Amino acid sequence: MRPPKATVAIISPALRKANNGNWQTANRWARFLQGDYDVTLAAEWSTASQGGALPDCLIALHARRSAESIARFAEACPDRPLIVVLTGTDLYRDIRTDASAQRSLELATHLVVLQDEGLAELAAAHRARCRVIYQSAPACAPAAPRQNHFDVVLVGHMRAEKDPLTPMRALSLLPDDSRVRLIHIGGALDDAYRQEALALEARAWPGVRRYVWLGNLPHDETLQHIRKAQAMVISSAMEGGANVIIEAVASGVPVLASRIPGNVGMLGRDYEGYFPLGDAAQLALVLERTSRDAGFLDRLRQQCAIRAPLFAPARERAEVSKLVADALKPE
Repeated sequence: MRPPKATVAIISPALRKANNGNWQTANRWARFLQGDYDVTLAAEWSTASQGGALPDCLIALHARRSAESIARFAEACPDRPLIVVLTGTDLYRDIRTDASAQRSLELATHLVVLQDEGLAELAAAHRARCRVIYQSAPACAPAAPRQNHFDVVLVGHMRAEKDPLTPMRALSLLPDDSRVRLIHIGGALDDAYRQEALALEARAWPGVRRYVWLGNLPHDETLQHIRKAQAMVISSAMEGGANVIIEAVASGVPVLASRIPGNVGMLGRDYEGYFPLGDAAQLALVLERTSRDAGFLDRLRQQCAIRAPLFAPARERAEVSKLVADALKPE
């Protein structure tokens, strides 16, 4: 008779309905682990939610938003491993100022960041308990490009951390004969963003229609749009390690990214496709160069291809499995 599997509870404050990066990470890790462990996935953890049974290990995404679950588990299971995966808002905002996020760092037995620049945000004591695990996406060939448009996809719900207004405003700074068209996927979490998007959609543009807002789409449909695009833009003010960068790179689609630590940790310090955070004029120049300069576009593809092995599913699966196995080893 086989011994019972160890139990792992994964906590993500964003679940399937949110359709965001944290949910994609939690769901993927649950799939990786379910062959070797009994895995549950929920928005929060408490002894009541487990029906009295305590998991052998807790993995919590988001130090601040999962802080109550983290504290409850630490109190109920002080001798069991507690893994905290740090998101972009954790690393680049909350652990600096928020007491609950700081408490989560102290309670964690193991910490995870999703790109190597994230380690620089941690104090030495926390860094010693931290490892880098890059997320992954299966490789897929890009679709044949359109001839009359140069489609650039922007993926993410509209909120301040994602800075959607910079690429939206860059469209107005393109020359009249530009072929660039922005395909925007994501819901508007604020009415001001909704109004801006609707106004751009209704605008009479010279030449091609420059802005198409598709709203919130299922993940599979979003992937299809990424694969059909000639480039992707990520304009975020903070990122822990964006899934959409990985999905673009895995599809052979080059990325135009705001130069922030979370993006640099994904694409490398020498990558040529960066623009200054919040600078619509510079982004417009990069968009236009990418659409007109085939040599530059090909160089970005090559630079992304060099990073692609970091984002291989087999690599992430092995590192997640090793993380949990190491955490569960007897002292």
